[in-house]
Amino acid sequence: MISLQLAVIAYLFAPIHALSHSGASWINLQRLPEAPSGPTVVDAATPSFPVFTFTQPLDHFSDTGFTWEQRFWVSDRHFKAGGPVIILDSGESSGTARLPYMDTGIVDILANATGGLGVVLEHRYYGQSIPVQNFTTDSMRWLNLDQALADSANFMANVKFANISQDLTAPGTPWIYYGGSYAGARSAHMKIRYPDLVFGAIASSGVTYATVVDWQYYDIIRQFAPADCVQQIETTVSDVDNLIENPSTAHTIKALFGLPNVTHNQDVVSLISGPLGAWQDKNWDPAVNSASFDNFCAFLGSPTSKTVEIAKGIHVNNATVTYAAYINRTVSSRCSTTRTQDDCFGSFNASSYQATDLSQTWRAWQFQVCTQWGFLMTAPPAGHPRIISKLLDLDYASLICKFAFPPGAHFAVPPQPDVAAVNALGGLNVAADRLAIIDGQEDPWRPNTPHSDIARKRPDTAARPFKLIPSAVHHYDENGLADHTAEPDNIRTIHAEEVAFVLEWLKDFKPPST
Repeated sequence: MISLQLAVIAYLFAPIHALSHSGASWINLQRLPEAPSGPTVVDAATPSFPVFTFTQPLDHFSDTGFTWEQRFWVSDRHFKAGGPVIILDSGESSGTARLPYMDTGIVDILANATGGLGVVLEHRYYGQSIPVQNFTTDSMRWLNLDQALADSANFMANVKFANISQDLTAPGTPWIYYGGSYAGARSAHMKIRYPDLVFGAIASSGVTYATVVDWQYYDIIRQFAPADCVQQIETTVSDVDNLIENPSTAHTIKALFGLPNVTHNQDVVSLISGPLGAWQDKNWDPAVNSASFDNFCAFLGSPTSKTVEIAKGIHVNNATVTYAAYINRTVSSRCSTTRTQDDCFGSFNASSYQATDLSQTWRAWQFQVCTQWGFLMTAPPAGHPRIISKLLDLDYASLICKFAFPPGAHFAVPPQPDVAAVNALGGLNVAADRLAIIDGQEDPWRPNTPHSDIARKRPDTAARPFKLIPSAVHHYDENGLADHTAEPDNIRTIHAEEVAFVLEWLKDFKPPST
């Protein structure tokens, strides 16, 4: 069994490289202090690239009279006259978090192969590309699919690059649009919505299929995580569900996990599922990989039939006791004695989620989840194997939408996310010439991509690449090493394939007639 302190360190300081987390429990945990004995974390040095801004209208479809500045970064280290522009959409994060991809990752790889100019473009409402003065419901109403796509189109058609005399705007120059995860969906959507501007696009782990209920996320983890670990989790979930719904045993099982005074059972089981989200932070590169999930599994140990009496007449499997020890140290202990456990971990107090100043950065992605993208994570249908509690239903998952975004004077969040607006651009069937679909076999978001098990099968061609990276989680092709020969075989293979099909695409480029 791995040491508890090592497991704690890995869990608390796991990097976030994937689709942003959402939901009340995650927001609550971000507000708590770090657990005791945590290390001092020093972020890897951010690569240095010049940063610029581009003026965008607040509303592309109605003149409000307001504009804002969208940040972007440029790498001309490989640029040669006549080369393409390789643009990376930063998605639901600060653009600075994506700069390593322009240094040694996919942007640099493609720019080097094509003599292209590298660009990272920050998304509206993220990083410092904030078009509003607060994050009220009304102020968030310009954060939607159509406005964000129009930002990219306007940028591509009109940007002028400093120190480059050549006009590189689209469609006169071929632009290759890359995105991973949510930004991967945006990459596909840009190719569909603005085909005259986007010459080619690569959607890596692109979640083009939005769903209100998303139970498949955890089911992928169940399928691909180590079998012993999955059995330990399933055993714990079964024990907890059996005891927490019985008023005579609920307090005992909550106390075992250090959460005796959390009023709502759904909050307790939500916290217990927290370590599972670290699966999506696994990466092939040790420098950015989170070992959190692997260390969590190692801590749980191997399945046994041993049981432990946790109160008179109440027995649970040893797996449940071990899991509880992990939650006690990584979660429960973080609540100060000056606060109640409901203050720390409860999600039924609407006032806890109604601060709207610009420091509440969690509100941006949560707003997108609540209005259009969904991905509200719940237990699977009855009878299906599960690694989370059956108490995690849609009503609970959607509470945050009602609490965080009360109706404004000009905008109200819909009763359920309008996923049809996303799926109208193709969903699982999104396809176009010079649109590459790249996914990871073990990605918990794969059910929301064209490589979903329920999507139609399609061929992999140079015009329409359709590639599934074996033994890969979330947008594994996006990052790279300075020495590409040191990358694992599956990563070197996908990078070489991406270079090959982009070069093939560029052979077909013909500037539009003037």
